[in-house]
Amino acid sequence: MDLGINGKIALVTAASRGLGRGCAEQLAAEKCRVAICSRDGVEIKQAAEEISARAGTNVFGFGADMSKAEDIGRLLEKVRQTLGEPEILVTNAGGPPPGTFASTALEEYEKALNLTLMSAVHLIRGVVPAMKTKGWGRIIAITSISVKQPIGTLLLSNMARAGLTGFLKTIATELAPDGITVNALLPGTHQTSRIEQLAKHRASEENKSQEEIFQEMMAANPSNSIGDPSDFGAAAAFLASEQAQYITGQNLLVDGGNYRGLI
Repeated sequence: MDLGINGKIALVTAASRGLGRGCAEQLAAEKCRVAICSRDGVEIKQAAEEISARAGTNVFGFGADMSKAEDIGRLLEKVRQTLGEPEILVTNAGGPPPGTFASTALEEYEKALNLTLMSAVHLIRGVVPAMKTKGWGRIIAITSISVKQPIGTLLLSNMARAGLTGFLKTIATELAPDGITVNALLPGTHQTSRIEQLAKHRASEENKSQEEIFQEMMAANPSNSIGDPSDFGAAAAFLASEQAQYITGQNLLVDGGNYRGLI
């Protein structure tokens, strides 16, 4: 299927690895003009080269910390100078540290909100004016299954991503008349460095090996597996497509059936 986005300018944040990279790879495969970023400037340049080689198209990597508004402003300016105004935005950021109410220090709350919620707000505010002028835009946020089914050991992530979900749903209604769709992708357990971090944390807390934790994660999923970031990226590419023009304000689970609720 031709998704109709050949040549579109796409920005994917926190994309040196994991789900962000999976999204960048699929958009590059559709011949979008892709910019990616991460906090590690060296790593993101290498990722851009690898994605470019695989897709046969130029991908540009920039260093930027999603917890810092000034970095986001500089990133958007660099993308404009290099490629032009983003027409597709995939917002992503590394997750806050795990913890419970009892173990989470008060100062960590604001850090989590800046990283997970406000980074998306700053990015979206930066790209929307040009999208409105063109009468076309795709905004896709990577959130989590936790916005539907909170995860007990991820207090900060549960809080910040739920707030982001409310923001996205609200602006989806405001931006729909301008030809801009706003959707979220809700990953379950995928093979990423974030999952490795959480498995390590659980292993320490429960006095188990990381392999045992991974086996438990797989056994808890109806598909008896852990997700592939490439498959997740394919869902992002579809939401960015021309065919998805009538899909907005939605939260699409990509979780192998792990969420047990009805809606």
